[in-house]
Amino acid sequence: MDLLPVNGAALADDPRALEAVRAVGLRYGFDYTDDAAVTALLAERKRALEAEQRQPAAWLGVLALTAGLLLPFVVPMVPALTDRLFAALGAAGCLLVVGVALVVHARTRWKRALTRGPLAGYREVLGLARAHGVPLTHVPAWLEGRSSTGGGKGAAPIPTYATVEPLPDTPPSHATGAPSTTPIAASTTAPSAASAAAPVAVPPKPEAVRSYETMADVGGWHDETGCLLFLAGGGGAMWAATSAEPVGYGALLLVPLAGYVWLIGRRQGREKERLREAALAYVREVAAAQAAGAKVPELSPELRKLAETQDV
Repeated sequence: MDLLPVNGAALADDPRALEAVRAVGLRYGFDYTDDAAVTALLAERKRALEAEQRQPAAWLGVLALTAGLLLPFVVPMVPALTDRLFAALGAAGCLLVVGVALVVHARTRWKRALTRGPLAGYREVLGLARAHGVPLTHVPAWLEGRSSTGGGKGAAPIPTYATVEPLPDTPPSHATGAPSTTPIAASTTAPSAASAAAPVAVPPKPEAVRSYETMADVGGWHDETGCLLFLAGGGGAMWAATSAEPVGYGALLLVPLAGYVWLIGRRQGREKERLREAALAYVREVAAAQAAGAKVPELSPELRKLAETQDV
């Protein structure tokens, strides 16, 4: 189940946002309120962009650049090439030119695939949704041309539009889906229609997921600290053995301390993995609720990172 940045039900919640989105769809010839079509579009475009990054031109360009940069430093180390220094420098220059041309060509193709077609219109839709106060669950890094870690502005960021004033509050009967004044005899003739119109609720966040959000970025230092303690203990013992200084053997006390640090890190890692599985299951439940028509709020940074790195 794919978790979309925004679904059609959330866009339809504001008639003005829906009208603006439909205008974008007319320009691009695509229905951005059709969740199935948007899911297929995002999956196809993501595969196409990944294929562009694996094109031979990109790899050959990087190799040519690397060879061109290293060649001037390698030539003086090879006596047979010392007399041909100018030829080697000329070859390095040619490799740099070819490498730059290939890399620019590969990036141009990748950016063209990112910024043209219905995918460009979808970024407009997300910008309009933000302007109308419609929450976005998450925005994948690849959709904006950002790195896999999500840093930077990206080659194609979500456009920014002027904020639209929210709609005035609607009567409770419309906002909460309260029963109308239809007579009981008439309403009981179609119970299935009434139940089908009931809004889909977003699943509540379990306590394990809240714990994951708290400790998702905690830890990660135990392995490095344990290694340093172990090396310090072994180094102190070796110094004591070679310099006849028995005080150095006291460093061996750091070895069991390193084992204790490793044990703490292992326990914390197991707990984080358990909580991570619970958070991933919750994100899948949210995706299923969104596919059923629920208006999903914005995910926390930890859950957004989890959704973008996993196929949910």
